[in-house]
Amino acid sequence: MAAPLTPDLCVIGAGASGIAVAEAAVRLGASVAMVERGTAGGQSLRSGALALAALGAAAEKAAAFRKGAAFGVTPEEPRVNFRRMRDHIAEILTEAAPDSGPAKLTALGIDLHKATARFIDQRTLWAGNDTEIRARRFVIATGARPLLPDVPGLLSVPFFTTETIFENTRKLSHLLVIGAGPMGIEIALSYRRLGCDVTLIEPGPILAGADPELAEIALRRLRDDGVNLLDTATVVSLHARSQGIGVVARSGDGSINLDVSHILVAPVRAPNLLELDLDAAKVKREAMGTMDGLKLNASLRTSNPRVFALGEAMGPGVAHDAAAEADIVVRTALLGRPARYEPEAAARLTLTDPPIAEIGLTEPLARARFKDAYTVVRAPFSSSERARATRETGGVVKVIVAPDGHILGAGMVGPGAGELAAILGLCIARKMKLAELAGLSVPFPGHGELLRQLGEKAAAGNSPSALESRLLALNRLLP
Repeated sequence: MAAPLTPDLCVIGAGASGIAVAEAAVRLGASVAMVERGTAGGQSLRSGALALAALGAAAEKAAAFRKGAAFGVTPEEPRVNFRRMRDHIAEILTEAAPDSGPAKLTALGIDLHKATARFIDQRTLWAGNDTEIRARRFVIATGARPLLPDVPGLLSVPFFTTETIFENTRKLSHLLVIGAGPMGIEIALSYRRLGCDVTLIEPGPILAGADPELAEIALRRLRDDGVNLLDTATVVSLHARSQGIGVVARSGDGSINLDVSHILVAPVRAPNLLELDLDAAKVKREAMGTMDGLKLNASLRTSNPRVFALGEAMGPGVAHDAAAEADIVVRTALLGRPARYEPEAAARLTLTDPPIAEIGLTEPLARARFKDAYTVVRAPFSSSERARATRETGGVVKVIVAPDGHILGAGMVGPGAGELAAILGLCIARKMKLAELAGLSVPFPGHGELLRQLGEKAAAGNSPSALESRLLALNRLLP
């Protein structure tokens, strides 16, 4: 057997998170090995955010055909070619593949190994073909896999998953979506806009993780678009029929019977940890709800000081920011400069219509932490000239403000929410006060004017400083 490889960093998994940390390490001049059992790029190149965005873009084009009446344009029902739409999604993914494919990784100097990795001991990883890697530090970036729900009859009927739905080439007369996570909601909305009947079912409240004020606006629009929402309901059984699939569900109001043509299972996702042999590496796990995740400290280090983790491999229910996590891991693992990962600082975007974006503390979280020691400043989209011109006034931007005026968090539902959240995220990172946005220069008309309005509202409550009062008095004496 050849001598073990000894890079500075070994990354297990070549998905978005793994590539982010590998590229960050290379920029520092570190040597990097990467082990991936599948295709570099991970699920993001097949069924992740990019595929979802491509599907949503097609659905928006279809929806635009129906919304012309208020603008003086005769509306009509669009004709959707589902095979061509599938090709559109595939083209987008193909164009993106070189950005995260093996050729780019190799060109960056990353030593890529195709294998199912497993730890041999606390500091050694087996990487196939009699290759052992004894890196200074390891990073687990293996992503997650969907967990199918235990529904009687599910395996006896055909169904889509969030990994196969993007290959569909037919119109679905009635799609039942089981699971109202972000992907389930976004796919449900897209297929409804593409002309399909859609029912969405979720055991608990839909959009439970979002700020309730923002969620209510988005859910109202989902219902207005015709998506049948069944929250706090569960699927009891599925039955194959000569025409479609019979569904029996249960809610607090009793039994519900549905006839659907197709099923999409959009379940929770479990971290891919089973094949790593974490016990050999002395990496501890901990319970996270109904499944296990990794026991991590604030620097994303596991119980083995040589091993870190990021992305979906960390465990369920954690908000992720690949770039921020990669920066923390690289600084801690390679430079010895520990940093803290704050999950609430990660931007969260749900592509409802209008979309929901949140960053930093939500109002419920602020209330739990600070009781009444915070304020909420709001700016409705109806006060935006751009929103009025496009008839998209059903939204709001709300900012959570500390007693000293600093921004603790922000949430918004409305067009361009993701871009507004990015700006407010920078304000949070720079520890800016909301009143400072009163002087923000923004293009007009644009949704950025909402941020200036928020700043003006915050500044209106501030008294002039002693210096400003003295300068004003002095200037009154001047001719």
